[in-house]
Amino acid sequence: MGYDDYVEAVEAAFRAAADGGALAPPAAAFHLPQGSFHAKAAALMAKPACIAIKLNGNFPGNPLAHGLPTVQGVIYLADADDGRPLAVMDSIEVTINRTGAATTLAVRHLARPDSRVATICGAGVQGRIQLRALSAALPLERVHVWDANRDAARKMVDDVGPATGFDLYAADSLAVVRESDVVVTCTAARKAFLTPDLVRPGTFIAAVGADNSDKQEIDPRLYAASIAVVDSLEQAAEIGDLHHALAAGALRREDVHATLGEILSSRRPGRTDPDSVTLFDSTGMGLQDVAAAAAIYRRALQAGAGTRLSLE
Repeated sequence: MGYDDYVEAVEAAFRAAADGGALAPPAAAFHLPQGSFHAKAAALMAKPACIAIKLNGNFPGNPLAHGLPTVQGVIYLADADDGRPLAVMDSIEVTINRTGAATTLAVRHLARPDSRVATICGAGVQGRIQLRALSAALPLERVHVWDANRDAARKMVDDVGPATGFDLYAADSLAVVRESDVVVTCTAARKAFLTPDLVRPGTFIAAVGADNSDKQEIDPRLYAASIAVVDSLEQAAEIGDLHHALAAGALRREDVHATLGEILSSRRPGRTDPDSVTLFDSTGMGLQDVAAAAAIYRRALQAGAGTRLSLE
């Protein structure tokens, strides 16, 4: 699966969901002292119908404390008509790429076409795929990378900068947001850091980091002042930055402009004027996982890849 293949699969799944061809309930969470587990499931009902259930552990302290990835997990893919197991696969690569794919789709519909300058907040694995996500949607000229760990921002710039084709800088502060047309937040922050005073009119924001109820990146005032699009209204209201905006009384559920699926299927418009601040609340859906897993499974069958196991 190349990155563009993930974008294609995720777009088809969001369209299917908007057309009633998919089932995607909210995530279930189990919190532990050092991290959490999330179970996400979804089904694509077009023939051959399939369902995927992903169980991911998210332990932010892993890289420093144990030399392990922050996210680890598995995806179980099954036939949705008879329940027959089809495949089990590692979830890390799928989670990374399908998250970026959703950002690419959102950028294409919610960012100004003339956007050339971006800031990525968060220099971890997701920060790198978000850079790929932006590059797939816009002809970028300059990108700032900010991280609470300045060394992490420098390392990301050193590692990927030469291959980007545009100027990539490690930022000393969030002040660079004021120069940006696009901002991506993909951190493990527990307190909002992106505030209204940092964001100029016409900016597009992809809020990616808040994937459980105790994470927060976007100030509720900024959320309320934006044209907000969510991947899932129900899930974002439980675990996304929308959760905190609702709790603060900054807006109501009905104030959310649309879901990404509604925009991709032309049921709702994307950006309609150059001066609005648009925001995509990306909590990560099982819908994206099943779309990617099904595509990987089909390719594995065609290529004769993978290991065949008997569960009898």
